[in-house]
Amino acid sequence: MEVRLIRHFATEGNLEKRYIGVTDEEIKTECVPEYALKKEENGRYGKKNGRAKWGPELVIVSPLRRCRQTAEILFPGAEQVVCDKMRECNFGLFEGKNYQELTGNPKYQSWIDSGGTKAFPGGEDPMEFRKRCVCGFEEMMEKMIKGKRKKIAFVVHGGTIMSVMEAFDPEKKEFYHWQVKNGKGFHFQIEEEKWQQGNRQFEEIEEI
Repeated sequence: MEVRLIRHFATEGNLEKRYIGVTDEEIKTECVPEYALKKEENGRYGKKNGRAKWGPELVIVSPLRRCRQTAEILFPGAEQVVCDKMRECNFGLFEGKNYQELTGNPKYQSWIDSGGTKAFPGGEDPMEFRKRCVCGFEEMMEKMIKGKRKKIAFVVHGGTIMSVMEAFDPEKKEFYHWQVKNGKGFHFQIEEEKWQQGNRQFEEIEEI
């Protein structure tokens, strides 16, 4: 099975480098790449270096608007399946704020000092967030395998992608290795039989 994990296009909060998790922002139209708006490109999301264009059988999305909007632009008319477990992290008291606004906040400094491992005050525990995303991905893959799907796209969030890639990368690269810009992501293969037998690793990983 061919799978793509794609991060949504940028929102106002992304441009201002804010913690945007549960806030349901829309994408900024001016941040949508020109290729995605061309009629002749609709329904496709080309591999880098101009190689063969690619279209999924269906698109799995976070319930948040920025993901659903991005999916509709990249793959217009494609069936969208919402996976609630793959929504972005709840940043709690940090939600909607950026580094400059949080500087001097003792709760923020305590979180920074923990290396980002402590739970967000009033929000989600980062480790529990990662587990949730991985669980959501596994649940969706089981459904896709049973449905004999062969080409699947996920349009989700940066943290969601990092969580999933860290979990199934055969080289075990760490979480922050998998950071991607808005509109970017990863293409890989899953061997269905191995996956169902518990050997759950991504193969032929490419950045897109």
